[in-house]
Amino acid sequence: MATVADVPLILHFIRLLARYEKLEHHVVATDESIREYLFGAHAYAEVVIAELDRRPVGFALFFPSFSTFVGRPGIYLEDLYVVEEMRAKGIGRQLLSHLAGLTLERGWGRLDWAVLDWNAPAIAFYNKLGAQMLTDWRICRLTGPALETLAGRIGLIGSDRV
Repeated sequence: MATVADVPLILHFIRLLARYEKLEHHVVATDESIREYLFGAHAYAEVVIAELDRRPVGFALFFPSFSTFVGRPGIYLEDLYVVEEMRAKGIGRQLLSHLAGLTLERGWGRLDWAVLDWNAPAIAFYNKLGAQMLTDWRICRLTGPALETLAGRIGLIGSDRV
């Protein structure tokens, strides 16, 4: 597992992934935010670093999820990235295998992640692993002004019940 000493490396991998996904302009994470939210008083996610010959070549950032249908927690893989020159060497598979093992070791029910629809190499890789592509689901997201607007419309913010 990554440690607080890996914060600059984690942010480096996040930026490389964002560049690959053509989303670099969306990265606002800083060393401070990564340090606080991954290694602070309450860690919201975990990171595994892949190394080859003691050289960092990839990472996986993940956090607990919960399936009401399964009735157990699971792992949600937020980011998986392997540096370009190290792809097709089994590193991505090892990262996913590690996460699958953690899921089972913790007694949890499933491992979930999303993939961009244009990322054909990743889709082929995930299919080869036996991953089920859930084509009937869409990811929904609120950020920025839309999140703030919706939060302002809820009358009982801070209450346990709405």
